[in-house]
Amino acid sequence: MKWVIRIALALVAVLVILFLIFRTPDTDAQAMRAKYGGEPSQFVEIGDGTVVHLRDTGPRGALPIMLLHGSNSDLHTWDEWAAGLEEDYRVIRFDQVGHGLTGPDPNADYSRANYAEDMREVADRLGLDRFVIGGNSMGGKHAMAFASTYPERVLGLILVDASGGPMLREEIAKEEEDDGGSGNIGFAIAQMPGINRIVEQVTPRSLIESSLEQSVSVGSVVTEEMIDRYWELLRYPGNRRATLRRFSGSYDPLTEAEIAGIDAPALIIWGEEDRLIPLAAGRWLDRVMPQTTLVSYEGVGHLPQKEVPQRSLEDVREWLDNRAFTTQDAK
Repeated sequence: MKWVIRIALALVAVLVILFLIFRTPDTDAQAMRAKYGGEPSQFVEIGDGTVVHLRDTGPRGALPIMLLHGSNSDLHTWDEWAAGLEEDYRVIRFDQVGHGLTGPDPNADYSRANYAEDMREVADRLGLDRFVIGGNSMGGKHAMAFASTYPERVLGLILVDASGGPMLREEIAKEEEDDGGSGNIGFAIAQMPGINRIVEQVTPRSLIESSLEQSVSVGSVVTEEMIDRYWELLRYPGNRRATLRRFSGSYDPLTEAEIAGIDAPALIIWGEEDRLIPLAAGRWLDRVMPQTTLVSYEGVGHLPQKEVPQRSLEDVREWLDNRAFTTQDAK
């Protein structure tokens, strides 16, 4: 019996040592703000004590466009679009709760309803009445949720490889079966009970690198700088626990009726090689929503705004011009 106890204690000791060696602690909040929150960043308090990291650039009298990042991303995913739009448009982008320099929600509420309310509070705080909303992946889901809840405030939608449709999981499963299995290792681990708790303390940079590489088809966009930003901001205090809470919940899609009821014009942009949310999901949105324009890109994955920034930006500007949105529409 004694040797069994000794072996058990030895194993525990080895596990403790391995944990201490491979543990990746939270980053320092002040250092992260200094690195990623410089000009033109602002830190704006909204309801429930949430302090949102946002950037609000471009002419104040111009048509406002709010851009929402995807899961485990941050406002910097829109850097190229913001640079190409802010001369003619007011561009607002912010880190949603559980992400970036905004950090966790004070009430640990990561429901789509709460994300939509945060959008409303940011818009109210900035004096925005009506505006165009763009969203990638999870951000697209939240954009549609806002449009469904506050249709009078939405001039148009730009949905970039957006989640949120009720058919999404079935389509993803079918795509993975057809191509022999794909997806994203980071998202898969975050959904594994027990194992995902380890990620809250042990999050190797290599995991983030692999996750990003699996998300795109234009591999050159996954730079060392990009990997560092995702890795460091995921480890911003509270963000890893927020990520686990988000992934432990149910998918919670909008219903087909809710999506069909969104009558604002929508530009749907998709990468044809998206292994996270297949093009079938974009085609479904195109069929269900009443006013849509679908644009897809061959050889592009889940992040068209990063993989083909100039081409996607040109399509956005053309769509905005064709819709003839004016600043009067925003009032």
